Amino acid sequence: MGLKKFRPLTPTLRYKTVPDFSELTTNRPEKSLTESKRSTGGRNNQGRISAWQRGGGHRRKYRIIDFRRRKLSIPARVSTIEYDPNRSARIALLVYADGEKRYILAPLGLKVGDTVMAGPEADVRPGNSLPLRNIPLGTGLHNLELIPGKGGQVARGAGAECQLVAKEGDYAQVRLPSGEVRMFHLDCYCTIGQVGNLDHENVVIGKAGKSRWLGRRPSVRGVAMNPVDHPMGGGEGKSSGGRHPTTPWGKPTKGYKTRKKNKNSNRWIVRRRKK
Repeated sequence: MGLKKFRPLTPTLRYKTVPDFSELTTNRPEKSLTESKRSTGGRNNQGRISAWQRGGGHRRKYRIIDFRRRKLSIPARVSTIEYDPNRSARIALLVYADGEKRYILAPLGLKVGDTVMAGPEADVRPGNSLPLRNIPLGTGLHNLELIPGKGGQVARGAGAECQLVAKEGDYAQVRLPSGEVRMFHLDCYCTIGQVGNLDHENVVIGKAGKSRWLGRRPSVRGVAMNPVDHPMGGGEGKSSGGRHPTTPWGKPTKGYKTRKKNKNSNRWIVRRRKK
């Protein structure tokens, strides 16, 4: 696992870096665990753009990932480590003792041939899935459930890792990658270890074309527009907007708090990520 650099044969190659994909063991996904994925182009069910700057991009197939890990007490062998175009992490194909195949997020250090297992009696090793009540304090973990049985929703991106810091009653306190400390029920399952592909944050896209391959269209700054197009547009020469940053519809943005005061999940937060 590392980054590949290029000789500056063109200006776009001077700073561009790509993963070397040395940890991958195959370039073909498991056909039974893939399904077609339609590109929305940022449009809703009425055909209107609801998410800007999206569209184009390479065609992808969705890999069905097992975030719940409820195939308990059955050992599984890691068959392949694969690329997933839908996420920053790598994925691992597991072949269970009964012959069933499933994808999971590949944690750091997991290799082909390793054996992993899910269940309360599983060892505390990277790739194994256990409930929080069976994990010792200080352990690093990822793919953590918010609600028992719903499947992992927290810490799923490349390099993400949470830390179990305390247990009290029916709840555990977990430090999230953002620095926030939050309470989770002890029956919530999670996977031991840190998500792999740590070099993802060091990749330099290097050129506009790469963004288009990923389905990201250009974004134009409001201050570069005309007054008819944006509240921050216009002005003589280059201006900085002349007002607090707003959306194209005039609502405050950048620093404007959007979280509801009576949001139900506030009571589970022990320490906010912002001081």
